Amino acid sequence: MISIVCDTNVLISALIYGGNPERIIFTVEKDELTLFLSPAILLELSRILRVKFGWQEYQIHESISYLGKLCTIINPDKRITRIRTDPSDNRILECALAAKADFIVSGDKRHLLSIKKFRGIPIVSPATFLSNLI
Repeated sequence: MISIVCDTNVLISALIYGGNPERIIFTVEKDELTLFLSPAILLELSRILRVKFGWQEYQIHESISYLGKLCTIINPDKRITRIRTDPSDNRILECALAAKADFIVSGDKRHLLSIKKFRGIPIVSPATFLSNLI
């Protein structure tokens, strides 16, 4: 089974806007993909939902609980400092490396997508990932 790590952009898009990110989450729900996330990624997601989107704590709790049930939580043991302009993106790389993920799925054109590949793990957009999956 293909394993992935999604960045917070993709998770937020899946929760709020739908589209390809939501299709990816539905594919995880159907046990056709394995999604890995870390506590740091879920913490960042919570912060963004609270600060940028004004979500209430119960909404955040429900969403984090939902994702927590869908994914495999992994605690990376290596710190990565590859992306200096947005250090939180390093948490995505750490998770993918620890999980030995097949793909990193990202909506971050400035930082993650521009790398294209990290230690052999392709970094692709949701649309590209889905087109390769089908």
